[in-house]
Amino acid sequence: MPVSTINFFTEDISYTLKNKIAIRQWLKDTINLEGFKTGELNFILCSDEYLHKINVEYLKHDTYTDIITFDNSEEENTIAGDIFISLERIQENAENFNVPLHEELHRVIIHGILHLCGYLDKTPNDKKLMTANEDKYLALKAF
Repeated sequence: MPVSTINFFTEDISYTLKNKIAIRQWLKDTINLEGFKTGELNFILCSDEYLHKINVEYLKHDTYTDIITFDNSEEENTIAGDIFISLERIQENAENFNVPLHEELHRVIIHGILHLCGYLDKTPNDKKLMTANEDKYLALKAF
């Protein structure tokens, strides 16, 4: 039986995530609605530099990004992974899109979950579907 845990960590930054219990439930609900079970998920909120090093070392991309998702799923129909999120990128994106920081962070969190559920975002059609699903699941938040 897979372990069902959702953990939140910080690296290189100081940040307190609010509504952790509600976020965990929202993510489990999303995963269930997508037809999967929740395994072990680790969200690591970090600095731009920390995420940049991961991007270069593991993905060979010398660019800054807001999120990198590693799929650790070992059992069929169970979502597990490590999701690294640059809080600095999230802050900048929130300002650029004129939305509160927590809303942009929630969008990126659900984006990572959707990647683990098999959604892609490299082509225009994939991006459109990803954004539609982000919007759908963000609308289900009860916090």
